Amino acid sequence: MSRVSLFSAPFVLGFEAFEERFDRLSRATEGYPPYNIERTGPQNGGETYLISIAVAGFARNDLEVIAEDNQLIVRGRQTDDGARDYLHRGIAARQFQRTFLLADGMRVEGADLENGLLVVTVHRPQAEPVTRRIEIRPVE
Repeated sequence: MSRVSLFSAPFVLGFEAFEERFDRLSRATEGYPPYNIERTGPQNGGETYLISIAVAGFARNDLEVIAEDNQLIVRGRQTDDGARDYLHRGIAARQFQRTFLLADGMRVEGADLENGLLVVTVHRPQAEPVTRRIEIRPVE
């Protein structure tokens, strides 16, 4: 059975890679760690977004933030300390990967870790309208 997609419409060209990324993101819908996305309003002719991810228990060296192919990838890796003798273990040492799809032109400005929250700042500059006239060549 063939799959019908919004991106398979005949007037939508060149979005195959975007559709592949979108499919990959939709399969990775784990709820850990929780996060917020906040728009902070117009700044510098564009918009700025703050992505706050709850990463309590993770140190700066346990976290990795990567901007790659219009994606923001946040990874956390904790190692189990075998030297500790737990009477009760309710906080697991676990790892995660959280991926966000970014529109063309968006820039990851930086990341801050404070009070158990990793805050990644993403800026979308104001898009300049692009119009150009296409010459119609004569057939020879």
